[in-house]
Amino acid sequence: MCGIVGAFQSEGAVLPSLLEGLRLLEYRGYDSVGVAGIVDGRVVVRRKAGRIEELERELTDGALDGISVGIGHSRWATHGPPTDHNAHPHADASGNLVVVHNGIIENYQDLREELGAAGVEFRSDTDTEVLAHLIAREHATCGNLAQAVRTSLRRVKGYYAVAVLTSEPEPQMVCAREGPPLCMALTEDGAYLASDVLALLAHTRDVVFLEDGDVAELRPGQAIVRDRDDNVIEREVHTIEWNAESSERGGFAHYMLKEIHEQPDVIARCVFGRADHEAGDVKLDGEFFSDESLAQVERVQVVACGTALHAGLIARYLIEGLAGIPVDADYASEFRYRNVPMRPNTLAMGISQSGETADTLAALRLARELGCRQLSICNAMGSTMVRESDASVMIEAGPEIGVASTKAFVAMVTAIYLFALRLGRANGTLDAPFVRARLEELRGLKGALESMLTRDAIGHVRDMARKYATQKGFLFLGRGINYPIALEGALKLKEISYVHAEGYPAGEMKHGPIAMIEPELGAVVLAPDDAVADKMRSNIEQVRARGGPVLCIGNDRKALALADDSVEVPEIGPWLSPVLNVVPLQLFSYYIALDKGCDIDKPRNLAKSVTVE
Repeated sequence: MCGIVGAFQSEGAVLPSLLEGLRLLEYRGYDSVGVAGIVDGRVVVRRKAGRIEELERELTDGALDGISVGIGHSRWATHGPPTDHNAHPHADASGNLVVVHNGIIENYQDLREELGAAGVEFRSDTDTEVLAHLIAREHATCGNLAQAVRTSLRRVKGYYAVAVLTSEPEPQMVCAREGPPLCMALTEDGAYLASDVLALLAHTRDVVFLEDGDVAELRPGQAIVRDRDDNVIEREVHTIEWNAESSERGGFAHYMLKEIHEQPDVIARCVFGRADHEAGDVKLDGEFFSDESLAQVERVQVVACGTALHAGLIARYLIEGLAGIPVDADYASEFRYRNVPMRPNTLAMGISQSGETADTLAALRLARELGCRQLSICNAMGSTMVRESDASVMIEAGPEIGVASTKAFVAMVTAIYLFALRLGRANGTLDAPFVRARLEELRGLKGALESMLTRDAIGHVRDMARKYATQKGFLFLGRGINYPIALEGALKLKEISYVHAEGYPAGEMKHGPIAMIEPELGAVVLAPDDAVADKMRSNIEQVRARGGPVLCIGNDRKALALADDSVEVPEIGPWLSPVLNVVPLQLFSYYIALDKGCDIDKPRNLAKSVTVE
């Protein structure tokens, strides 16, 4: 959460690129924003609660127009409300050293009291301002900003990415990382930093990801990185294949709608080069995915959060059903705090769009301590989770800007499906003809998705959403592999429209949730034509008998005929049905939120990448 940008050029104004970088990082969630630069040997700060447009009005005075070095930040409030005086950057007493910061300083109160006793007067409620005064005190002693940052951060307990700028005795820019992502890029006459590669691609595709404990000193065309032991170190340069243009809305009203429409191509990209139809197998690069390696797996432990956990719950059905391996799926935030008895030959699978989710990273690190090998299902090459895992399956979704995940979710499910087939082939559970048939189903998934995104198909869901936009809530019901889709559909509706929604296994409806049913609170029912289709029809009848409207998604035509409104999805087979069934729920949530006038791409109180507890 929050966004950091920085730029240091030998010549030319950097303010436009700082603002554009902040705009590209809006998806991370924020409620205040600010920039700082050096003007005539002095640091000048402009910051404002609200959106970037509010900041731009503050910048009409032209004070920062010509700066060649500067940093910027979009803040999501943690310590203190989202006000002008709590917005970043934060300065020391002199005003000539400023800091921007993602994360949380856990011992900030102790440091604040210590600095206060030494005469420091604080002007904000934030933990970040403590860093500005702490670093300034060290800098006054040594005169070297990088050294001052390293010394100060040794006293800090917490989870942070910081960028620091000072004008004394000359312009200096330093960044450091301990947890939240931070990356940098160099050109011949510039140095740039950001919390996401999106903000760097306008300058170059070659990006360096800082590791935990790194402190980097940036100058035009140069960066010196030192690790936590103060050793100068060369970090690997990663070449980013996609470009900034792919993050633009492309004529869609919202990123979320664009990303829903991108899902057929995302599926194709995830499968490309991996489905070996001739061999009836899946190709995944690396020794980790060999028969000998995967045959050792006796159990899988999934750890994830939010939408990624819903993909992990589907992984349980896929891996158990296809590869015959038992799977546990846990909230990462719970797994990390309970005493888990881990069996030998357990594979820990972490799932995260960003690869920087704090709870998931912590859970994977705990799993490593407990002796597990680690596999990451991730969208971000170079992310912490990918770098720390023994192997990874990249989901190839490209940049996902909308806070409510859509295309990353279906890509996660697809990548897990591929892994489950490879695991089943490796341990002898599946033979080549069976896998070949499953890959044929996968081949048809792109076309099936495209048929659900035609003008008429979307218009039908839009009309249905308008009809039910005034409902006070919904129960989402699913069975088997589609139960996680009920959870995901409810989450999407809550996230972007703020309508009450709950997801349940349909068999649990009679054990409490049915008490909620009334004309103003109905059910969204997932009804594939599968082995439990008749039981789902019974659920529909029970809801209708109590006056609740029923919306039905699936291909069981008997169930669709019972519902008040329905969306028929193409036949694809049971294993891939969640990918098709989730699309109408994504659209339903989108159009209800649109009808209510909600900020769809930036829902309140949420951030795209949750890098703190």
